Amino acid sequence: MPDPSLPSQILKRDDSYYMRLAIAQAHRAEELNEVPVGAVLVAPSGEIIACACNETISRHDPTAHAEILCLRAAGARINNYRLLDLTLYVTLEPCVMCAMALIHARIGRLVFGTCDLKTGACGSVFDILSDPRHNHHLTVTQGVLKEECAKQLSSFFARRRAEIRKARGLKKASEGAAGV
Repeated sequence: MPDPSLPSQILKRDDSYYMRLAIAQAHRAEELNEVPVGAVLVAPSGEIIACACNETISRHDPTAHAEILCLRAAGARINNYRLLDLTLYVTLEPCVMCAMALIHARIGRLVFGTCDLKTGACGSVFDILSDPRHNHHLTVTQGVLKEECAKQLSSFFARRRAEIRKARGLKKASEGAAGV
């Protein structure tokens, strides 16, 4: 039986390990009242190059998706816009903007948790990454910790809808009390 006290056995660094780090980034986004999407960019050696979460609302920036912020941080860290051979782990399938940024950055591999059936651009709605006209192609792995990633998003949106209904109910109640 393996010795559980050995660090290499405790920290098995596979796709699930890095996806859990992306999920932790998504929790950060949720704490900021952002859509909970997280991303982690990893070198072939296993070194974490950058990580980020959605910040579109707090930055007032429609491009501040977790993937884009992760790419920007990595580019700044390594002083290059080409992020060759790196793997991006993200909790939700990237949109068209993010998928094209992965191509332009020359990311080697994309791993995502759950599909985005509304705006996914890596096979769900669009399939931007497999278009043969691109001058760069990357490997895509989907479904890593799929249920956990999907549950995080669905719980967030269910809570948000409940908050909106509650706010509408309070507004109606105050209007009724004021005789409006």
